[in-house]
Amino acid sequence: MSVSGHPLDRMFNPKTVAVIGDKGPNYMWLRNNLPFKEKGGNLYSIQIDENEIPGIEDLGIENFKALTDIPEPIDYAIVAVPRHVSPFVLKDLIEAEVAGAAFFTSGFAETGEELGVSLQAQLTEMAEKANFNVIGPNCMGLYLPRVGIRFNPDVPVADDGRVGFISQSGTHSIMFSLVTGANGIHLSRCASFGNAIILDISDYLEYLTEDPETDVIAMYVEGVKDGTRFVQALRKATAQKPVVVWKGGQTAAGARATMSHTGSLASPQAVWEGIMRQSGAISTNNLDETVDVVKVLLDTKPSTSRRLALMAMTGGQSVSITDAFVREGFEVGPLTQDSYEELASFFNIIGGSFHNPLDMAGTVQGKREVLERILNILDKDKNVDGLVMEQSAMFGARQWKDNPERVSDLIDTLAKHIERSAKPFLMVMHPAHEEAFVAEVRLRFAERRIPVFASFERAASAAARALPRGTRS
Repeated sequence: MSVSGHPLDRMFNPKTVAVIGDKGPNYMWLRNNLPFKEKGGNLYSIQIDENEIPGIEDLGIENFKALTDIPEPIDYAIVAVPRHVSPFVLKDLIEAEVAGAAFFTSGFAETGEELGVSLQAQLTEMAEKANFNVIGPNCMGLYLPRVGIRFNPDVPVADDGRVGFISQSGTHSIMFSLVTGANGIHLSRCASFGNAIILDISDYLEYLTEDPETDVIAMYVEGVKDGTRFVQALRKATAQKPVVVWKGGQTAAGARATMSHTGSLASPQAVWEGIMRQSGAISTNNLDETVDVVKVLLDTKPSTSRRLALMAMTGGQSVSITDAFVREGFEVGPLTQDSYEELASFFNIIGGSFHNPLDMAGTVQGKREVLERILNILDKDKNVDGLVMEQSAMFGARQWKDNPERVSDLIDTLAKHIERSAKPFLMVMHPAHEEAFVAEVRLRFAERRIPVFASFERAASAAARALPRGTRS
């Protein structure tokens, strides 16, 4: 699906891609994008070094020595050449009427040295004069999972992406793609844009706002060139979709670091926080917070209230989960008398409690029908506007390994509850000593759109940022 008529649309929906200057022995960029070729896209190489051509052809990729020799219109190009060659490559890209190009090449204004600054200025002048779409330089470019365009060999190729990610950092763009993938969340489109000499964050934000494949927008940003345009684009985006903003350079030292990273001037933090509040964007401080908030936005029902029922498996955990959510501004109050009477009719109070928070391991004991009954009682309680359930991997992993069907039963029970309930539901599963096993199990929950978090604090922090939201027009 595309945003018809948008100047970035050909790049975000490419049919023909050219990789310029890739070198062996690994041929990183050509190998990264073999899925694009396997999915039916036209993937070509541009390389004039005769020593490199046999290795390229061994990959099954046709090599040309000039862009103009490629038989189809080029929608997207990836440039991996030395910085002093970049202006010559850009000249060829413009002459070949390529729709846009990402310059992986670095060593420009971010270095602070005269040559790098001069070369960047030259690229900027050429691109502006030709109205040419440059991503970067000093960036990883585009990741388009649906068509198989990748900037890393480990990021997923997937057709069900719903999250658009914009990043001034290449590492953060890769990490976000990998971590969301490990949580069963795929991206619709991702852009790593580095020094942003032509296309800045507002360009990508405007596209993703209109993109029908993107339900949630997230970004990592260090600085913007046109503040007024960014604020306008952000307000328009948040009126249509949730937008999560992870700001780099929040401290004085971090702001200085942005200059040597992408040559960006970071805005004063107080100004930035005011913009976020006024625009309705959700602020985060790091990768984990950003992924967690996206998870809540994608897989929980919205709520305008902070009254929760908390379901823990032991007494100590019931205390800790309560502290975590109350610290984030949630209310953990009494249930209705009707709920108490119904719970009292079957709840095991020897080593347990049905007062909010619930201590329920002795009652549930892996019994699907009992958990369903508790969920139904809490769901109809008028004092409860959302549910959070703890599942202990410390005890659960052992039982699940011996009885795998118990995992399936739990997933089915929770997925059916989420489907029929209008209230948000979150699950917390600390991996304890079973990190590898829990990572596999978490993906099974994610496949059924059950949001699972690694700690009470992470769940509470994400819920505080993302749950209190209304319906967008």
